[in-house]
Amino acid sequence: MDTKDNCKCCNYLTNFQYVLFEYESVVCVADDNDILIGSCYIIPKAHKETPFDLSEREWIDTKKLIDITKNYLDTKYKPNGYNLGWNIGEVGGQFVFHSHLHIVPRYKDEPFAGKGIRYWLMQEENRRRNI
Repeated sequence: MDTKDNCKCCNYLTNFQYVLFEYESVVCVADDNDILIGSCYIIPKAHKETPFDLSEREWIDTKKLIDITKNYLDTKYKPNGYNLGWNIGEVGGQFVFHSHLHIVPRYKDEPFAGKGIRYWLMQEENRRRNI
Protein backbone atom coordinates (compact mmCIF):
# COMPACT_ATOMS: atom_id res chain seq x y z
CA MET A 1 0.00 0.00 0.00
CA ASP A 2 1.09 3.54 -0.68
CA THR A 3 1.88 5.85 2.19
CA LYS A 4 1.75 9.60 1.92
CA ASP A 5 5.55 9.75 1.55
CA ASN A 6 5.73 7.41 -1.46
CA CYS A 7 2.30 8.07 -2.95
CA LYS A 8 2.33 9.14 -6.61
CA CYS A 9 -0.84 11.19 -6.12
CA CYS A 10 0.13 12.87 -2.85
CA ASN A 11 3.31 14.02 -4.60
CA TYR A 12 1.48 15.08 -7.77
CA LEU A 13 3.67 18.12 -8.44
CA THR A 14 6.67 15.88 -9.15
CA ASN A 15 4.92 12.74 -10.40
CA PHE A 16 2.70 14.07 -13.19
CA GLN A 17 3.74 16.08 -16.23
CA TYR A 18 0.86 18.53 -16.01
CA VAL A 19 -1.33 20.07 -13.34
CA LEU A 20 -4.28 21.14 -15.46
CA PHE A 21 -6.48 22.60 -12.73
CA GLU A 22 -6.50 22.97 -8.98
CA TYR A 23 -9.43 23.48 -6.70
CA GLU A 24 -9.61 23.72 -2.90
CA SER A 25 -9.35 20.03 -2.06
CA VAL A 26 -8.75 18.36 -5.44
CA VAL A 27 -6.47 18.66 -8.45
CA CYS A 28 -6.64 17.56 -12.10
CA VAL A 29 -3.39 16.10 -13.44
CA ALA A 30 -2.24 14.50 -16.68
CA ASP A 31 0.66 12.88 -18.44
CA ASP A 32 1.29 12.72 -22.17
CA ASN A 33 -0.56 9.72 -23.57
CA ASP A 34 -0.56 9.04 -27.30
CA ILE A 35 -3.33 6.43 -27.08
CA LEU A 36 -5.83 7.96 -24.64
CA ILE A 37 -5.60 11.49 -26.02
CA GLY A 38 -6.64 14.08 -23.44
CA SER A 39 -7.05 11.61 -20.57
CA CYS A 40 -6.48 12.94 -17.08
CA TYR A 41 -7.19 12.26 -13.41
CA ILE A 42 -8.94 14.16 -10.64
CA ILE A 43 -7.37 13.37 -7.28
CA PRO A 44 -7.98 14.61 -3.74
CA LYS A 45 -5.05 16.55 -2.31
CA ALA A 46 -5.38 14.65 0.96
CA HIS A 47 -4.41 10.97 0.91
CA LYS A 48 -7.67 9.05 0.50
CA GLU A 49 -7.44 5.45 -0.68
CA THR A 50 -10.83 5.19 -2.42
CA PRO A 51 -13.70 7.48 -3.41
CA PHE A 52 -15.65 5.91 -0.54
CA ASP A 53 -13.24 7.78 1.78
CA LEU A 54 -13.83 11.24 0.27
CA SER A 55 -15.32 13.97 2.41
CA GLU A 56 -18.42 15.88 1.35
CA ARG A 57 -16.17 18.86 0.47
CA GLU A 58 -13.99 16.63 -1.75
CA TRP A 59 -17.08 15.31 -3.56
CA ILE A 60 -18.37 18.83 -4.19
CA ASP A 61 -14.96 20.00 -5.38
CA THR A 62 -14.60 16.91 -7.59
CA LYS A 63 -17.88 17.76 -9.33
CA LYS A 64 -16.74 21.35 -9.87
CA LEU A 65 -13.44 20.16 -11.32
CA ILE A 66 -15.20 17.61 -13.57
CA ASP A 67 -17.17 20.49 -15.10
CA ILE A 68 -14.07 22.68 -15.56
CA THR A 69 -12.10 19.77 -17.01
CA LYS A 70 -14.87 18.73 -19.42
CA ASN A 71 -15.13 22.28 -20.76
CA TYR A 72 -11.36 22.35 -21.30
CA LEU A 73 -11.29 18.91 -22.99
CA ASP A 74 -14.32 19.74 -25.17
CA THR A 75 -12.58 22.89 -26.39
CA LYS A 76 -9.08 21.47 -26.84
CA TYR A 77 -9.77 17.92 -28.13
CA LYS A 78 -13.44 17.88 -29.20
CA PRO A 79 -14.16 14.29 -28.11
CA ASN A 80 -17.35 12.49 -29.13
CA GLY A 81 -17.91 10.95 -25.68
CA TYR A 82 -16.31 10.17 -22.33
CA ASN A 83 -15.63 7.38 -19.87
CA LEU A 84 -15.29 8.39 -16.23
CA GLY A 85 -14.45 5.95 -13.49
CA TRP A 86 -12.59 4.80 -10.43
CA ASN A 87 -10.82 1.47 -9.99
CA ILE A 88 -11.26 0.38 -6.38
CA GLY A 89 -9.27 -2.40 -4.71
CA GLU A 90 -6.86 -4.78 -6.42
CA VAL A 91 -9.67 -6.90 -7.90
CA GLY A 92 -11.20 -3.71 -9.31
CA GLY A 93 -7.93 -2.82 -11.02
CA GLN A 94 -6.60 -0.27 -8.53
CA PHE A 95 -2.82 -0.29 -8.30
CA VAL A 96 -2.26 3.27 -7.08
CA PHE A 97 -3.92 3.34 -3.67
CA HIS A 98 -4.90 6.98 -3.69
CA SER A 99 -8.34 7.74 -5.07
CA HIS A 100 -8.17 9.04 -8.63
CA LEU A 101 -11.03 9.60 -11.04
CA HIS A 102 -10.09 8.66 -14.60
CA ILE A 103 -11.48 11.05 -17.21
CA VAL A 104 -11.05 9.49 -20.64
CA PRO A 105 -12.23 11.35 -23.74
CA ARG A 106 -13.52 9.00 -26.45
CA TYR A 107 -13.49 9.50 -30.21
CA LYS A 108 -15.70 8.05 -32.96
CA ASP A 109 -12.68 7.03 -35.07
CA GLU A 110 -11.01 4.90 -32.37
CA PRO A 111 -11.11 1.08 -32.78
CA PHE A 112 -13.13 0.55 -29.57
CA ALA A 113 -15.63 3.38 -30.16
CA GLY A 114 -18.98 2.44 -28.64
CA LYS A 115 -17.41 0.05 -26.13
CA GLY A 116 -17.93 1.38 -22.60
CA ILE A 117 -16.71 0.19 -19.23
CA ARG A 118 -19.37 -2.49 -18.83
CA TYR A 119 -18.64 -3.92 -22.28
CA TRP A 120 -15.31 -5.27 -21.07
CA LEU A 121 -16.75 -6.68 -17.84
CA MET A 122 -19.77 -8.32 -19.52
CA GLN A 123 -17.66 -10.70 -21.61
CA GLU A 124 -18.41 -14.41 -21.15
CA GLU A 125 -14.76 -14.91 -20.16
CA ASN A 126 -15.43 -12.74 -17.10
CA ARG A 127 -18.24 -14.96 -15.75
CA ARG A 128 -17.60 -16.10 -12.18
CA ARG A 129 -17.00 -19.84 -12.11
CA ASN A 130 -17.70 -20.77 -8.50
CA ILE A 131 -21.04 -19.26 -7.55
